[in-house]
Amino acid sequence: MKGLSIFLYEWKHFVRSPFKLVALLLFVVAAGYGLHNGASLYEEQLAQIQQIEQQIEEQREEYMAYYKEGKPGPENAPWIDMSTPFWSIWFNGTYHFKNPSPTMVYSMGQAEQYGFYKRVTFWASPYDADMTKEIANPERLQTGTLDFAFALLFLLPLLLLILLYNLKSMEAEQGFLPLIEVQTAAKYTWLLSRVAFYVGLVFLVLMGLLLYGASLTTVFTSAAGGFGQILLYSALYLLFWATIYYLLLFNGTTVMGNTLRMVGVWLILAFLIPAGVHQWVSIEKPANLMTDLIDATRDERQKLYDRPDSVIQAQLNDLFPEIVDSPVARDSSKTSFARSYSASAYVNELMKESIAPIEAENQVKNKLVRASYWFNPLTYFQNRINRISQTHYDDYQAYRDEIQGLIDRQIQTMVVDTWNEVKVDQEKFVDYHKILNTY
Repeated sequence: MKGLSIFLYEWKHFVRSPFKLVALLLFVVAAGYGLHNGASLYEEQLAQIQQIEQQIEEQREEYMAYYKEGKPGPENAPWIDMSTPFWSIWFNGTYHFKNPSPTMVYSMGQAEQYGFYKRVTFWASPYDADMTKEIANPERLQTGTLDFAFALLFLLPLLLLILLYNLKSMEAEQGFLPLIEVQTAAKYTWLLSRVAFYVGLVFLVLMGLLLYGASLTTVFTSAAGGFGQILLYSALYLLFWATIYYLLLFNGTTVMGNTLRMVGVWLILAFLIPAGVHQWVSIEKPANLMTDLIDATRDERQKLYDRPDSVIQAQLNDLFPEIVDSPVARDSSKTSFARSYSASAYVNELMKESIAPIEAENQVKNKLVRASYWFNPLTYFQNRINRISQTHYDDYQAYRDEIQGLIDRQIQTMVVDTWNEVKVDQEKFVDYHKILNTY
C-alpha cells in the first residue's frame, strides 16, 4: 500500500465517515458565512463613503452659489462671510476616508472598532469621539463578528483534529501496525501519507473558499491584490497545525490519548497563550483612560484662552513665522480679529502634545505583543492576515496620522491666508478644496 494506493484508501475511509464529512461541511459553512460578513462590511463602507461624497458635492454646489450670486453667506447667518479664509475653508467639506480593501472579505480585523471617515476641521482631532480608542490586538481574537480569519485560526485546527485523530492509533489498538510495516516498509511514511491526504484535502477546500471570497469583492482587479498572500499564510497555518498533529500521532498509541493531547495543544495555542499574553500586556501597560486628553480638551483649552494676547501672539509667530510681517500684523486694529480666528492653531498643538503619550503607549503595547510571536503563533498569523486585509492597528494609526496632517494643513492655510488678508472668490474656493482634500 504505497503512494496513490494510500490516498485512495484514505479517500474511502473519509467518505464513509459521517463524522468527518459533517465536520468539513460545518467548517465550509462557517467560513463561507465569515466571507459574507467581510464582504458585507466592505460593501457597507464603500456605500457610506459614496453617500458622503455625494453629500459633500451637493453642499459645495450650494456654497459655490454664494460666490456666483455675490452673497457673503446664508441670509439667516449674517456673521458668516464666505470671502474670508476661515469660513470658506470651514464650509469646504473636507473629509478624509480610509477606503476599505477588497481583502477585508477575508479578515475584518479592527475595521468594526474604528471610524473610516472623518470630517476634518480646525477643531478636529484623530482621537475625537467618532474615532474609537484602540484596544490591543490580542483582545480582537476574543471578540468581534465571525469572519473568515476566525474560521481559519480557530476552527481549522479543530477540523484537522477531527480528520486526523484516529490515524495510526486505531490500527495500533487493533494490532495492525506490524502488518502495515511489512507492506509499507516504514510506519512514519504510511502515517505521513495519510496526513498529507487530509492536508491536501483541506488546502483545496481553503483555496475554494478563498476564490469564492474573491468573487464577492474585487480582490483580483484591485491594485492592492492580496489573494496570493492570504493563500500563502493559510497554507503555512495549515502546515503548522498538521506538523504538530503528525508528531502527536506518530508518538501516540491510543485514539483517546491522541485526541486528548491534540485538544490540549489546541486549547493552549488558541486560547491560553493569547489570553496570557493579553493579561501580561494589560499588567505591563494598563488601558489608557485618556485622562490627559480629556483634561486638555476641557481644562487646558480654557487656560489657553485666558493667556495674555502677547503670549498668544508669540506662540502664533513661532508656529507660523510667515505671519510676522503680514499685512494684518502691521495693522494693530486687525490683529485681535485675526488672533481670534487663529485660536484653533494653538489648541491643535495642545491636543497633539496630549495625544503623543497615548500613541507612545499603544506602540509599546503592540511591541510587547510582537515580542510574543515566537510562542504565540495564532496572534502572529492573525496580525499578518490583518495587515494584508489593511485592517491592522498600524493601518488605522496611519489613517489617524493622515487626519492629523490634514488638520495641520487646514489650520496652516487658514491662519496664513487670514493674516495676509486673502479674499476668497469662487476660484480660490475651488483651490481650497483641491489642496485640503488631497493627502
